Amino acid sequence: MTQRIVTRTPQRRRTRRAILAGIAAALARAPLVAQAQPHDGVRRIGVLMATHADDPEGQLRAAAIIQGLGEHGWIEGGNLRIDWRWAGSDSALYERYAAELIVLGPEVILAIATAAVEALRRQASAIPIVFAGVTDPIGQGFVASLAHPGGAITGFSLYEPPMIGKWLGMLTQISPPVARVTVIYNPETAPSAGMLGVIEEAGAASSVAVRGAQVHDGAGIEAVAADLAREGQGGLLVLPDPFNTNHRDAIVALAVRYRLPSVYAFRIFTVLGGLMSYGVDISDLYRRSAAYVDRILRGAKPADLPVQAPTKFEIVINLKTAKSLGFTVAPALLATADEVIE
Repeated sequence: MTQRIVTRTPQRRRTRRAILAGIAAALARAPLVAQAQPHDGVRRIGVLMATHADDPEGQLRAAAIIQGLGEHGWIEGGNLRIDWRWAGSDSALYERYAAELIVLGPEVILAIATAAVEALRRQASAIPIVFAGVTDPIGQGFVASLAHPGGAITGFSLYEPPMIGKWLGMLTQISPPVARVTVIYNPETAPSAGMLGVIEEAGAASSVAVRGAQVHDGAGIEAVAADLAREGQGGLLVLPDPFNTNHRDAIVALAVRYRLPSVYAFRIFTVLGGLMSYGVDISDLYRRSAAYVDRILRGAKPADLPVQAPTKFEIVINLKTAKSLGFTVAPALLATADEVIE
């Protein structure tokens, strides 16, 4: 059966995807790192990405950054040179590429995800850093406060505390019911200790047992899924983590194979066949991050730019997956969906 996507705001989403797809196609044809030195008047920035260079989702996210820069008059290959580095979920690559970018001497570096910021900060450089996709910038020591970052780092956060209650609430609106939830993450790429504690507290309030499961490779993911299926009445919560994003095909396939109700932080998981997702519109977040890159290029200091919270969220439910696995999604939950895949 052909997959059909029902969207609450079709025109806006079609237009945005068409723009991003076009930019992504152009980006894919361009070299990842320019070889020529910039001519007079060309500004230079670095970008440390949390996906791989050949990942279509990573290319779309990069396209959103390019689109955002273009909205402020910065054109890659024109008045702007961008040095791209793609670390995926490899902690060693984050360190290597952070060092490489700093040696290149960009005027500002856009750091995607926590691991990128940590690697850049360890280089003890004075180059301004704009982050996009950090969950807890204060708790992770990146900024002194959201309103007054106070240093060379600022940016756009990925996470708001109410998201945790929403993730658990969605899992409790699936039949057969979920009695326990396993939260998977890689501690090397996701600083999830604080988030996990909040999830456990929310689970206790909802009479749902919560436990964390650290995963480092595909075998670890499968072991977690198999154990959860063997126990019965288990659900899977997949945190926003570069490791999880880069292993999304395996995670979704295992959740389907073991018939596990699952909720994800990004839409891409649900499009691939995951049951449901709730989280930030990631392309919007990356596009917005370009505004701070622009302001720093024009003379602003990171210390004076408050950390911005996410403003656009999306709920996506894959009814095709629900029906194939024998799950029933509560009508109240379906009514809140921004997108339903049938």
